[in-house]
Amino acid sequence: MSFTDLATATYCPRQLYYDRREDDREPPPEATARIDLAFRYPELRDLDDAALAAEPIDRPPEEYRAALARLADRADWESLSDPTDTHVLLDGKDARGVAHKVIGETGADAPRDDDENPTGDPPVPVIVSPGDPPERGVWEPQSVKAVAAMHALSWQEGRRIRRAIVEYPTHGVVRDVSLSVRRSGTYRRVLRSVRELDGPPARLSSSAKCRDCRHRSNCGVKTRSLRSLIGL
Repeated sequence: MSFTDLATATYCPRQLYYDRREDDREPPPEATARIDLAFRYPELRDLDDAALAAEPIDRPPEEYRAALARLADRADWESLSDPTDTHVLLDGKDARGVAHKVIGETGADAPRDDDENPTGDPPVPVIVSPGDPPERGVWEPQSVKAVAAMHALSWQEGRRIRRAIVEYPTHGVVRDVSLSVRRSGTYRRVLRSVRELDGPPARLSSSAKCRDCRHRSNCGVKTRSLRSLIGL
């Protein structure tokens, strides 16, 4: 089970069904370019307005630069802006996928909470989203993906990982995600639904999610116009 499948199913199970029927499931180049911003924060802070405006950011250059300046006040700024471990494959008991960054020490030699003299915190998986952030917190698909990453890293490390980070680099926004009962419950529900997926899920009706879906033409989702809704 992949992290991406879980996130997609959280957004729309039917979209996952059609995604799995495709041979090429690589993210589009524009999404990759937006994700790559998360690995270039120091460079981006030094760009002038014209050069910054040419990047795939979703804020005016002055606002974006100010957002990065706020990020620089975080205690983990150095690790976020110049991560040691990037594109790390996490292979858990239930799901596997790539964490764009992992902050902190991992492996058998990393400090543990049960050591006599612990000297470090547990590692933190980082998921990078090419989209826009909500006003607060993170969108549910990214929340499920973050929980999957936490569980997978916990399985590999043999210790509890209760924190993850989700970055929205086109806005210069970083959100912390803690493992909670509600988030774990949502993750388990989605995991179960993906495991049981053996045919196209029920169709949505007039959902806003359908408007920009690349499967709209062959999905069979029935949407109705305003004219039909009012009987004209």
